[in-house]
This record gives sequence, C-alpha cells and structure tokens, in this order.
Amino acid sequence: MTRKRAAMAGLAAGLALSFVAGQVEAQQAPAAPAPAGPPVLMSAEWAAQACEAWNKDKVLTEDLEKGGWIKNDKGRGYKALHIYRTNCPNDPRVELKIQSKDKKAICTAGGATTVTPDTSVDYIMHAETYRWEQMGKGEYGPMRAMMFGRLKFDGPKWEAMNNMGPFENFLKLVGKVPSDMKKCNK
Repeated sequence: MTRKRAAMAGLAAGLALSFVAGQVEAQQAPAAPAPAGPPVLMSAEWAAQACEAWNKDKVLTEDLEKGGWIKNDKGRGYKALHIYRTNCPNDPRVELKIQSKDKKAICTAGGATTVTPDTSVDYIMHAETYRWEQMGKGEYGPMRAMMFGRLKFDGPKWEAMNNMGPFENFLKLVGKVPSDMKKCNK
C-alpha cells in the first residue's frame, strides 16, 4: 500500500469514526423541553399576543380610526388600555398601547404597564376570569357586561358607548388569543 492510499484509508476511517461518535452523542443528548402551553391570561406574554390580534382585527384598526376614538389622547400620541382579572389580586395589570399609524388604530405595544392611565382618555377594565371568558366567547357584549356589573370600567364612558362595535371586538380578543385561564400570574 502506498503512502497516499494509507493516508486516504486513515482519513476515511477517521471520518467514519467521527460520524458514529456524533450519532451516539446525538442519541444521548437530552430532549428539548415540551412546549409550555399557552400564556396565562392577562400576563405580559398574553398581552403581546393580544396586541398582534388587535392589529389583525379590521373593526378595531379601522373603525376606531374613522370614528375619531384614537384622536382623544390629550396630545400624547397614544391611548392606553389597562386590563386585569379581579379574582387574581396579586397579578400586575397589563397594557395595550394604541396609536394612530397609517390611518389605523394600531396596537404598538402589549405587555406590562408602562404608563399611568388618565381615565379621561385611557381605559381600565377588570372582571372575574369566568366573565372575561364569557365575553371572549361572545356570550354577551360590553353593554350588558357593564350594565350588570360583570365588567368594571373606568374611562371615557360616552366615548365607549359610541364605539360599542369595536368595544365588543376588543372583549372577544380574550377568546381569540389562546391562554391558560386556570391559574393566576406569578
């Protein structure tokens, strides 16, 4: 055997051994963790997903712009919606920040609260988890929810009354965005 052939045979054997070692190592590697499941309802992660869902809803993005809702912001350039679950008293509130962009009412941020709401232009809403679930399924709308005290609400009430269609679509986001409603946030 020539030196060249011996070197080639050694290289081939080394590559084969390296391949086998890699296969054994891959078999022994720990499995990736299972997906954690949907985020807890009204957690910062859930709010980020609700923000994305808002932007896909034509009624929320277009009707709130056309009707002038988004312009009532005291010149700040945004409206804040703070929401939480009454039966999870230790949970932090979450926030959706809505701004006018490209002639649409766009959710530009969803997550932990970043601003102190001004209830002359912003909204604070809270309800028991099972009430959020019912509203998210469309079992009843915002008018009934507020009239019967199922949804507690602080903010410009007349403005909300004039935007019942979009308000109802907002409540339905709870049903559209997957979430774990069984536990509170930590």
